[in-house]
Amino acid sequence: MDTMQFKTNIKCSGCIAAVTPALNEAAGKDKWEVDLQSADKILTVSAERTEGQKIREAIEKAGYKAEQVA
Repeated sequence: MDTMQFKTNIKCSGCIAAVTPALNEAAGKDKWEVDLQSADKILTVSAERTEGQKIREAIEKAGYKAEQVA
């Protein structure tokens, strides 16, 4: 398992609720979290590095943006 981070435009708990089904499917339940206190709203995901594109696409399908930063 790797830890990946994405800069997102997820701003609030309502946004998190909107992306939860997509992220649970792409990354797995309890394998991700969004730091709403961070200026960049960093999403941290524990998944295989090869899953990065799948996770980014899931976020974008839910209507949000994600840019992998680590």
